[in-house]
Amino acid sequence: MPSYDFALILSRPLYEEELDPLFDRTHGAVTVSIISEPHHADRPSAPTRHHPIDEPRSAERLGNASCSWSGSTLAAAIMEVVGHVEESAPGLHVLQVEADPLLTIRDIAERVGRSLDSVRHAITGARGATGFPSSEMSTAGHRLWRWSKVAAWYDLDDPQLVEARPTVQAINGWLALRDVVPDVAPAPEEVTSALSLVIPHVA
Repeated sequence: MPSYDFALILSRPLYEEELDPLFDRTHGAVTVSIISEPHHADRPSAPTRHHPIDEPRSAERLGNASCSWSGSTLAAAIMEVVGHVEESAPGLHVLQVEADPLLTIRDIAERVGRSLDSVRHAITGARGATGFPSSEMSTAGHRLWRWSKVAAWYDLDDPQLVEARPTVQAINGWLALRDVVPDVAPAPEEVTSALSLVIPHVA
């Protein structure tokens, strides 16, 4: 089965004691943001999915998870990880998925089959090539680039990116519906099954 790279935006980071259950489920393949304080003031007392529109979420309180996960399709991989994360951390739920990863220079070199120096020269335009995409953000002193933009610059056709666009759009719609009116949202396996039928025709 192919391996897919994607990230999840979470309603909150995980607490340290929630890491072992997640590790047991995912064998360490999922990396998450954590809260180190065991008695955090904003810790939810009970699981909840619904957030009233007059109580906007603060970006500082959101969490994230990222992984490379194997699945028969991208949708199947995403839904499996969503289940693992939510079942490992009561009260936490996934808000959004992103399947166009942010990459370091080393990641780019590995994906495009070039040396680190070659990629650095492309970024700086040192050997005549211009127009390399701007970095999206910087974290821990490393700049990060959006893979779809880098792939386009190198004129690479990544079939996983083609599959990702409609899949992510559909799953993010499902996540939003589940968050607002969970009683009418279809089960995850229904979404995965439906996408497996239509993705070959729209991707």
